[in-house]
Amino acid sequence: MAKTFDAAEVAKHNTPESCWVILYGKVYDVRAPIALNSLAALFVAENRTSHIHPGGSKIILKLSGKDATAEYDPIHPPGTLEENLKPEALLGTVDPETLPKHEAEKTQPEEKKEGPPPMHTLLNMDEIEAVATKQISRKAWAYYYSASDDLATKHFNTQVYRSILLRPRVFIDCSRCDLTTTLLGYKLGIPIYVSPAAMARLGNPAGEAGIAEACRSFGAMQLISNNASMSPEQIVKDAAPDQVFGWQLYVQIDRKKSEAMLARINKLKAIKCVVLTLDAPVPGKREDDERSTNVAESLPVTSTVKAAERSTDGTPDLGNLGTGGGGVGQQLFAGTDPSLTWNDTLKWLAKHTDLPIILKGLQTHEDAYIASLRAPQVKGIILSNHGGRALDTAPPAVHTLLEIRKYCPEVFDKLEVWVDGGIRRGTDVVKALCLGAKAVGVGRPALWGLAAGGVEGVKRTLQILSDETKTCMRLLGVEKVEDLGMQHINTRIVEQQIFDGPSGLEDIRPSLKAKI
Repeated sequence: MAKTFDAAEVAKHNTPESCWVILYGKVYDVRAPIALNSLAALFVAENRTSHIHPGGSKIILKLSGKDATAEYDPIHPPGTLEENLKPEALLGTVDPETLPKHEAEKTQPEEKKEGPPPMHTLLNMDEIEAVATKQISRKAWAYYYSASDDLATKHFNTQVYRSILLRPRVFIDCSRCDLTTTLLGYKLGIPIYVSPAAMARLGNPAGEAGIAEACRSFGAMQLISNNASMSPEQIVKDAAPDQVFGWQLYVQIDRKKSEAMLARINKLKAIKCVVLTLDAPVPGKREDDERSTNVAESLPVTSTVKAAERSTDGTPDLGNLGTGGGGVGQQLFAGTDPSLTWNDTLKWLAKHTDLPIILKGLQTHEDAYIASLRAPQVKGIILSNHGGRALDTAPPAVHTLLEIRKYCPEVFDKLEVWVDGGIRRGTDVVKALCLGAKAVGVGRPALWGLAAGGVEGVKRTLQILSDETKTCMRLLGVEKVEDLGMQHINTRIVEQQIFDGPSGLEDIRPSLKAKI
């Protein structure tokens, strides 16, 4: 019979030599170094790491003798714990009546949290983000908001669209507007997809399944993050028969883990492609994420009040997953293979899936051209700088689109070109489509929508962008997405900023064709 422990007894086991942790009302003994390190790796990077990430077992020692469920639960699918810890690590259960309340709850009245306004009253992405900021924890805010270094690329991703001017036409019947399009041969209701955005349950319990529900209402495609806080099976469980998903892949140093995941993905009919992410072979320096214990204290977030409280020994309570290891973003990249190459990686991938491959994170015309030579295995590319979260001052997708148009426009005929990064308005969507993109992805807006109002918040996000896209197309005199083109925009200002050196394709063509 399983033993029931008093929380006070569990609290005594808080050292490397005697380390117990409470998760979901169960008590686990992880004092053995292997078990301790296994749980530490699992705690921040389930199924993503083959070695101990920055911070290592300190993460568990911070929580030893305590109930770690609130920290663990939002970022891991059900069943993860049982799959990754040996049965003998489970000692028994904890008596819930003996669990101590937070010190603040003992000395202060319950703080009333202001709920979000009705979603229909929110009119744009900025308003949705502002509401979300007031609803979520400082950990979630810092992870969602953060970008690399000075956030220059993150902000420029949006600003660059303001430098592209539209060219409206008149005396054209604009009573009809059709947003339907096709990607990889599948019909979609809108040319807007949800980018692979990680850790959705940090913002709302509905998580990635909630995003999927919203996408179903609009016929939008959803790319599921490799770092999703729900399993792919859970996310697609209630999908419509014609709903389209993709799966993002970060290749692991331990290839068996990636191969096992691909085997699972191959069995899910709703998943139509594998999105191999290439723009973050190593994590960027996301300072807001790293300093989240300080930055978010000044935000109007109810939970930051409690996050600023200190434990009885004077040290900050563990409010984020990091313990000097670079924040959530750094930890999620633990175990990611930085040694991928065109030849070896695509050959390896061909052995483990027949799904179309989309290469995410291309930022130069040279790489777009090389990708086009890999058709038909590679069906598309996503021009992306990882939302400004990898290399700061990397180019926005707009620049790469213009580079391709200038140096190797044949790429658009050989594979599909999608883009993401910085989309905040329907006019941004239209401008990207005019430049040759087949579809436009939104990452943070979907997360902010989920955090602001759950499923309804994501629906509101997609509704705003769809309505604005339609309005823009009508004012341009365009009825169908496929009719948008360069004649509808003026890019002279942006063209001054794009790469103006030699194409470099003369050197690439012979060497690559020989290898292929």
